[in-house]
Amino acid sequence: MSGTPDGAVSRRAFVVGAAAAAGSAALAGPLATAASAAGFGWIDDGSNYVVTTGAGLVLKVSKATGDLTSLVYKGTDYQGYGGKNSHIESGLGSSTVTLAQSGSTVLISVTHGTLRHYYAARSGENNVYLWTHKADSSVSATRYIVRVRAGLFRNDQPDSYTYTTSTIEASDVFAKSDGQTRSKHYSNLRAVDYDYTGWTTAGVGLWIVRSNHEKASGGPFYRSLLRHQSADGGGLYEILYYGENQTEDERYGLQGPYVIAFTDGGAPSSALFHGTLTTPWADSLGIAGYVPDSGRGRVAGVGITGRDTAYPYTVGLANGAAQYWASARASDGYFSVSRILPGAYTLTVYKGELAVYSSQVTVSAGATTTLNTIAVPSSNDPSAAAAIWRIGDWNGTPNGFKNADLMTYAHPSDVRAASWTGNVVIGSGTETSAFPCYLWKDVNSGLLVHFRLTAAQAAAAHTLRIGVTTAYANGRPQITVNDSWTSAVPAPPAQPSTRSLTVGSYRGNNHTFTYSVPASAWRTDTDQYNVLRIDVVSGSGTTGYLSAGTAIDAIDLLV
Repeated sequence: MSGTPDGAVSRRAFVVGAAAAAGSAALAGPLATAASAAGFGWIDDGSNYVVTTGAGLVLKVSKATGDLTSLVYKGTDYQGYGGKNSHIESGLGSSTVTLAQSGSTVLISVTHGTLRHYYAARSGENNVYLWTHKADSSVSATRYIVRVRAGLFRNDQPDSYTYTTSTIEASDVFAKSDGQTRSKHYSNLRAVDYDYTGWTTAGVGLWIVRSNHEKASGGPFYRSLLRHQSADGGGLYEILYYGENQTEDERYGLQGPYVIAFTDGGAPSSALFHGTLTTPWADSLGIAGYVPDSGRGRVAGVGITGRDTAYPYTVGLANGAAQYWASARASDGYFSVSRILPGAYTLTVYKGELAVYSSQVTVSAGATTTLNTIAVPSSNDPSAAAAIWRIGDWNGTPNGFKNADLMTYAHPSDVRAASWTGNVVIGSGTETSAFPCYLWKDVNSGLLVHFRLTAAQAAAAHTLRIGVTTAYANGRPQITVNDSWTSAVPAPPAQPSTRSLTVGSYRGNNHTFTYSVPASAWRTDTDQYNVLRIDVVSGSGTTGYLSAGTAIDAIDLLV
């Protein structure tokens, strides 16, 4: 990209990477080399520390604020837009900034109150390693943003609003003239789905390779903004804590390393991924809160029984200080979680995104905690209960419901969305695909489900269950059967208080509402359909897609 004019507007490809996609990526530069590259070193230009890696990358860090003020790769400066630098949050302001060199590593340390932030550059590499240590809530630090000059990586993807300025919600959701929607929130990825994010052209790739998120919050299925692109410029994010749609309190301590990586157009090296990256060269640099691999432990499980093999299983570890996760092997449920900070953790087994097992485990430094086979009781999986009929399946997500796939990268008003209204007939074969993934008080409340019962079924009381994955403004379902019996208004479960359904996330707290329907509510004529009406109730919310709403996991009528 060297020599590209500032005003270039040609559309180029984007890439958001998953681990599986990058195993064969070429190395961007030597990693952990002890040899010094030609030209490696640093100078103080009076305002900035200027570090040259000797591999085509030159970076500048402000001595006054700790901002990254320049990021030159092979002659082109990629940093900055709108007069803003790359930095923690929206810039820390006055800070104490120091530099130290240790062999082939230059470390720049930034101190702002109780916050510590670090940049490390290595000889012969086109990478910048970053750590952020947030000790408490006295300093706002929820993200690092790499601000990228306009015109270098223009695109028209879901998280780009380059070609639209029409705001349809708040100041961050936009509509194009063709009715499609765009927002920086529409990453379409969960934390477990990606190792890096960024853009590529024929000659340059610019990426953030994420950290292990041990000090982040929300678990493996949390969704957050990862990048944005507009006519003003682009941004790549490492989210340290993002208050939107959060289900957990903020964790404090050191997060990192996360890496700003340049390549010659390909994906970043898999050697930089959080699951494979080792940084023994940083062990003695004095980074606040840094725990080397020797001070960490591992948990390994020999297997998980009682699984539904139609679904992937994930094992998570979490306490108030850290979080980790790993996939369970499809064949037998074996799992291994490495590089864990010592302590006591809650271990959770997820079927899809639905928690189906929980226990406690203790991790010790330098040791492996080996767990015997975990048996998931059938009673822990709602799918195991015998049902007269079921819409969807119990997996903690609205997958398979109408519009579910679109909603992780578009607004509900998007022209590509199928109608949010429409009723459902059990036995039609389209029960799930015809049922909207989201219900709102002001959009499609009062949805009807038609079903028949046998004489024996109609003579008995039954339990109806509605599983949800999140709710907005305390939206929850109240049911009416045949206009003759109406349930009480259920209490609202604990859910995030911020937007969710309109910013690409159904992830909140899974909850099951249960309703005991008396036999007197059913129609005794077996040729007639029973009619279930589902209303969304709440005294909160506004109008339209910001009225009270909820996301559906599954609905069933038990035997």
